[in-house]
Amino acid sequence: MIRAYAAHSAGEALQAFEYQPDALRDDEVEIQVEHCGICHSDLSMIDNEWGRSSYPLVPGHEVVGRISALGSNVRHLQRDQRVGLGWHAGYCLHCNQCHRGDHNLCQEAKGTIINHHGGFAERVRAQATSIVPLPESLDAASAGPLFCGGITVFTPFLDYGISPTAKVGVIGIGGLGHLALQFARAWGCEVTAFTSSSAKADEAKSLGAHHTINSRDKAALEQAAGKFDLLISTVNVKLDWNRYLNTLGPRGRLHFVGATLEPLDIGAFNLIGAQREVSGSPVGSPSAIATMLEFAARHQITARVEHFPMSQVNDALQQLREGKAHYRIVLDADWN
Repeated sequence: MIRAYAAHSAGEALQAFEYQPDALRDDEVEIQVEHCGICHSDLSMIDNEWGRSSYPLVPGHEVVGRISALGSNVRHLQRDQRVGLGWHAGYCLHCNQCHRGDHNLCQEAKGTIINHHGGFAERVRAQATSIVPLPESLDAASAGPLFCGGITVFTPFLDYGISPTAKVGVIGIGGLGHLALQFARAWGCEVTAFTSSSAKADEAKSLGAHHTINSRDKAALEQAAGKFDLLISTVNVKLDWNRYLNTLGPRGRLHFVGATLEPLDIGAFNLIGAQREVSGSPVGSPSAIATMLEFAARHQITARVEHFPMSQVNDALQQLREGKAHYRIVLDADWN
């Protein structure tokens, strides 16, 4: 049996839960969970905000732990090796996306917490392809958020060939944004933080921002017209996107990683005249995650986290619901 914490209906508090896993498949790995980050996507799934949840639902897709069991066909991983698991727990491995290394775009990918029990548990299982070893120089206790939040903001730097001389703006300095600032600075970019909180301005600079702009100051946004090569939006609320588009230079890109549910109100001429682009991306492939982890280790990039024992998971979730997380929350296993 595997002990876990699960929601039994939309929006309810998590309860102690046990389930009997099927026999370990030949291509699977079982991880003894040491730490598991809490992502806003966990809340969205608990609340069935996206209409994709099934119950009982065991959240948790920012897993760090040690391999406790290996399927018979797994050769590239070892028992007791420290690894991580993110949003995906498996892929079809036969589609064009998988064949070219874009596993994160596989239309048959299995979500770690979609019809699958996640990491708020003693142990979690996943296809070996989705498991990524953790570099020894990264702190295991704070590394969990890199497997979702970290790779989410790192992916556009890989996918769009962002120059180290680019001028990059990060909209929203929270769980995603504080990591985006660190990656952009280490990439070599000139980095600007857009934040509605004056209290976060100094902290944004400590995270890597060269400049800050108060996102509620219309004059400041207008003064930044034509400045940026890339804007990364990490927020999940509707903003005046045309104002932000105007801060992009020719061929500039407004890139969404924050899952706002509101439609984007964007004027076509804001795109056409300067050949600007609007894009979005999910998490990255296992290869991209491994690259991101190596980059984070080399540049000492880490999430700023608060820790809760896993037995206090509902207190931790409430902290996130109330917007009090600074900046990410990690659950530490305390089953014994």
